[in-house]
Amino acid sequence: MIKNYKSTFIYTAWLFESILSNGLSAQEIKIFNTGDFDLRGAVKSCLVITDYGKEEYDFNEEGLLTKAVTRYNDADYDITIYKLKGKELLEKRVENYRDGSFVRNTSIANLYERDTTDGLKVTEKIISYNSEFLDQYEYIYDEKGKLTTIRRINNRGIDQTTIVYGEDKSESTETYYLNDVIYKSIRTSIPKNNQSLKTTLTKEFLEGEPQFAIEQTFNGDGKLISEIRFTYNTTRSSFVPVESILYVYGPHGSVISQKTQKDRSTTVKAYHYQYDNGEHGNWVKQIITPDNTYTTRKITYYPQD
Repeated sequence: MIKNYKSTFIYTAWLFESILSNGLSAQEIKIFNTGDFDLRGAVKSCLVITDYGKEEYDFNEEGLLTKAVTRYNDADYDITIYKLKGKELLEKRVENYRDGSFVRNTSIANLYERDTTDGLKVTEKIISYNSEFLDQYEYIYDEKGKLTTIRRINNRGIDQTTIVYGEDKSESTETYYLNDVIYKSIRTSIPKNNQSLKTTLTKEFLEGEPQFAIEQTFNGDGKLISEIRFTYNTTRSSFVPVESILYVYGPHGSVISQKTQKDRSTTVKAYHYQYDNGEHGNWVKQIITPDNTYTTRKITYYPQD
């Protein structure tokens, strides 16, 4: 009997928030590194333990993620394996295990091919472990290395996403169209120097109509320091703020407080850490108050000369 799980791990949620905050398309190919997991140094593996279960991450000596395991209990877990060639992704395999047995019909493989005959095109084929074709994506880049087209091909037909870029002295824009209908736009301010704040405004559309938006501000180190979430008010014909969050970071670069304002109420969370090597190490225990939730990490490192 196959069990269904909805992953609620804080760490995974944080990771996908990180991806979103960096303005990446949900479909764009991404190779993760130690920095995406708030890790620094020559980390070989990281075991994350929370109230709900465990997650395990393995990295190569270049700091790139090669394996991730989400473990719900001893018998139920998911394994994701990344096969790399340098900094190129060749394969991503997601293997599901339930009641201690491999579940073939829900496990999939993503296979990647690069073609530089006429610019760069990366083809991603998604195949089940039962050798069933599920999807194919084609990622097409311009001469500057910017993603301009994502073409999805399956037995239901072809969908094409087009990304249009714009830039002036103070900001840059990215507009995403699915089959010629807008579904997302990103406007980013251009910092004058490394110390300047950068702000991005991402708008989401449904069938061409505005729905949601989020404005995020980053400091000179690329850390997210504030975000405002909006919903679209059809009566006012404008976006209306519904929630704002402020982040404060400590000397190690980790969040130490989070202040959220929503529906005229304010909540404050404080983050407390223990480190494995003082100010030069990584945190190995995180406690969030007043929730009193905790996350523990066990980190191993590659030997250094």
